Amino acid sequence: MKTLRIQYFALLREQRGLTQEQLATEAATPRALYEELRAQHGFTLPTERVRAAINGEFSSADAPLREGDEVVFIPPVAGG
Repeated sequence: MKTLRIQYFALLREQRGLTQEQLATEAATPRALYEELRAQHGFTLPTERVRAAINGEFSSADAPLREGDEVVFIPPVAGG
C-alpha cells in the first residue's frame, strides 16, 4: 500500500467534486490507479483518453508509482 497525492482537472474535477486528494492504494501504475478511481467515482472517460503526469512529468500509463508520488490526471481538452 502506498499513499499518493492525486490532482484532477476539467471534467474529472467536476465529476469527482475535488481538485486534489490523498489516497492509499495498491495500484502499481497510472493506468491501474485511474481504473480504480473510475470504478469508485464513476468517471465517464475511458482510461485510454486520459493522460497522466507523475511528479510534474508526463508519463506512460504503465510507469511505476511510488510512495508519495503526485499523480495528475489530465482529460482531453477541447479547443478551437
